[in-house]
Amino acid sequence: MLSTQENNQRLKKIATIASVSLAVSLSLLKTFGALYTGSLAVLSSMIDSLADIFASSITFIAVKISSQPADSNHRYGHGKAEALSALVQSAFVAGSGIFVMYDGISRLISPVAVEQTGVGILIMLISLFATFGLIAFQKYVTRRTASQAISADSAHYTVDVITNLSIIITLIVVKLFGWSWFDTLTAFVVSSYLLYNAYKLAEDAVRLLTDSELSDDIRNNIKKIVLSHDFAHGIHDLRTRDLGGEYMFELHLELDGDLPLSKAHDYTDMVEDALRAAYPNAQIIIHQDPAGLKENRLDHKIQCNGPNATDCIL
Repeated sequence: MLSTQENNQRLKKIATIASVSLAVSLSLLKTFGALYTGSLAVLSSMIDSLADIFASSITFIAVKISSQPADSNHRYGHGKAEALSALVQSAFVAGSGIFVMYDGISRLISPVAVEQTGVGILIMLISLFATFGLIAFQKYVTRRTASQAISADSAHYTVDVITNLSIIITLIVVKLFGWSWFDTLTAFVVSSYLLYNAYKLAEDAVRLLTDSELSDDIRNNIKKIVLSHDFAHGIHDLRTRDLGGEYMFELHLELDGDLPLSKAHDYTDMVEDALRAAYPNAQIIIHQDPAGLKENRLDHKIQCNGPNATDCIL
């Protein structure tokens, strides 16, 4: 029987293979649609699908790397490979948006008629329902594994749903009213949304790569768990970060200064067990301090570097 970790890796692998397969299939379908209809909106979706092939391939590689266990050169594991994948994906999504916007400007100067809109609508409907299916599976995998790479992949496929819907509406408008300019307008809207989505993907990836603190909810819960033990007199210098689907906590636990070392060790193990019950697979480092000890703490340094520096305590 597979362990939870092995099952999660299996799910991520299946999700990446499904993503690459869909990207290739939709790229071929939309290439035919763009050439057959002459629609810039369909072309923009085709370019996005081509970018999806590369992005999904990068995701596949990143998931494979991130699944490797810690080694002598990567003692925290390889989880951040997924953040690098998300960063690369954001660059390709942005590139797609810029290309479509440039082509849109060209078409404003030299308009191109959109034809065979019925075929275009059929192609985009097929793309829409296929993408819905993939996203539903990716969301399931992300909930089970907390994979940032799969989450990023799902995010840009969610954008695909929005673009597919807008393109279907555009083709219907062109078919009913003959407004070819509406096709170019939609392409501009889609490309703008691609650029915004690229920014959000990059922002999340950079936050992980630069070891940004986890949410206040997680930090407050950690403090609550630690202080729920009667022997814990306090907690300070709490540091948290995401290693790529796996959390890491570092903290100073304040205990009675007269405790034997063995007893302090037992109490620390109890705190670690409680934290791991709430956050499975978390890496935890706890330093014991005698309660009431006066020392130059990280919390004080951060306070001195913050907006209330005049009130800092050294």
